[in-house]
Amino acid sequence: MARKSIEARQRKREALVAKFAAKRAALKEAGEWTLLDKLPKNTSKVRLRNRCALTGRPRGFISDFGVCRIKFRDLASEGKIPGITKASW
Repeated sequence: MARKSIEARQRKREALVAKFAAKRAALKEAGEWTLLDKLPKNTSKVRLRNRCALTGRPRGFISDFGVCRIKFRDLASEGKIPGITKASW
């Protein structure tokens, strides 16, 4: 489990990215690089990190399902992900 402070920081960044998305796009289109530099750093989409929706784990993230590899395996084994079955031969 990721620390709650890290998850809260991530949610704050996501809110800032959504809030400033239109403004950043307009400044990029106009080529106003000095004004773009004056915006908060956390408004950039590049600062976001993909995290597991269940545990907050930053690595081994499977984007199609929104969970990390460990939780994906658990959910798939329990049959909770439609269309996914464990391979056996």
